[in-house]
Amino acid sequence: MAEHKWYVLRVVAGQEKKAKSYLDNEIARQKLEEFIPEVLVPTEKVYEMRNDKKRVRERNFFPGYVLVHADLSHGEANHVITSIPGVIGFLGSNQGGASKTLSHYVSQKSIAS
Repeated sequence: MAEHKWYVLRVVAGQEKKAKSYLDNEIARQKLEEFIPEVLVPTEKVYEMRNDKKRVRERNFFPGYVLVHADLSHGEANHVITSIPGVIGFLGSNQGGASKTLSHYVSQKSIAS
């Protein structure tokens, strides 16, 4: 079995959580957890003052992008990911071309933030 790698998925800005939800549901429905074990929307906590009250808000770290840990050598996994509503495609791939992966160091640094 091929190794899982991190990919950056371009999605419609503002619909990152919705795309993740659709993707998680479709992965579970088609039983592809073995090929797509993790989908992440990178967020950060932002503290702001409103009406003299401290509020905590989650803000997208990379608006318009979702991180996917997947094994795309399985053809169905690639198709499921790209057919989700709100998904534009993989970052760095031409139409029908191969998707580019993130290095392990960059993905770990983003997840830890």
